[in-house]
Amino acid sequence: MVRAFRDLLREKDFIITAEIGPPKGTDVGRLIRHIELLRDLVDGLNVTDNQSSVMRVSSLAVCRLILEHGGEPILQLTCRDRNRLALQSELLSAWVLGVRNVLCLTGDYVSVGDHPEAKPVFDLDSVQLLQTVQCLNQGRDLAGNMLQGATDFLAGAVVTPEADPLEPQLIKFAKKLRAGARFFQTQAVYDLDRFRQFMERAHQVLAQTNTGPVRILAGIVLLTSAKMARYMNEHVPGVQVPEHLIQQLAAAEKSKALEVGIEIAGRLIRQIYQQRLCDGVHIMAIGREERVPDILAAAGIL
Repeated sequence: MVRAFRDLLREKDFIITAEIGPPKGTDVGRLIRHIELLRDLVDGLNVTDNQSSVMRVSSLAVCRLILEHGGEPILQLTCRDRNRLALQSELLSAWVLGVRNVLCLTGDYVSVGDHPEAKPVFDLDSVQLLQTVQCLNQGRDLAGNMLQGATDFLAGAVVTPEADPLEPQLIKFAKKLRAGARFFQTQAVYDLDRFRQFMERAHQVLAQTNTGPVRILAGIVLLTSAKMARYMNEHVPGVQVPEHLIQQLAAAEKSKALEVGIEIAGRLIRQIYQQRLCDGVHIMAIGREERVPDILAAAGIL
């Protein structure tokens, strides 16, 4: 029987979650195979919400499929596409459908996606969305109206450890803590020395805010080529793939670059686990979900 993510965060020493990308279309066959492959290997399946502003099946629909196939879903919810009415409605709908975990994000701007002419909303930001979750958990909506049945979501948020400068991230981190975030997924981590420095600062913020137990999961993005690594360095804010990792990918035969990326991801996870740098990892394979077991095997965890 699947364990509640809330219980696992409280009881497990090292948490592992993985990201699931909804399809762009109605064929969910591959998606379901990924769910069935990963449901017993990880502690939660985190479903993206029109990631990178690319239109796909909704996170809520996929979360329901995860439940039906025996997994533990984490709903991603962004502020980009919905106003406060729609965000609250989506949250209530998720609770009714059995979803108990939500990751609150502001969302990528529409200019980076496949519908750049779309009108962005951003009625709320991620901190305000976390506050909205807390309102619903307390049995009222944002307008102060009482609900006919409250929610009890476990709320999470994101943080970028390699942001430069780091101080604005730490300020936002503290705001998210005070707004009710009880777990954090980080942007992709590749430099563990810098990540260790971030965790030292994060623990200081946690001590100052005194909000109770909070778990931080290091984001691990699977690199599939040197070209991908260079693209991330140039176009993804807060991500910096060290040159020595890029050279490892570049030195591999074209057909072997993915295997090198899997080895890199596994090595990072193993080091994070052995050095107890944080409370777990969140694996983002970005369309290669079937390789998550190989990453865990490379980490020595599977």
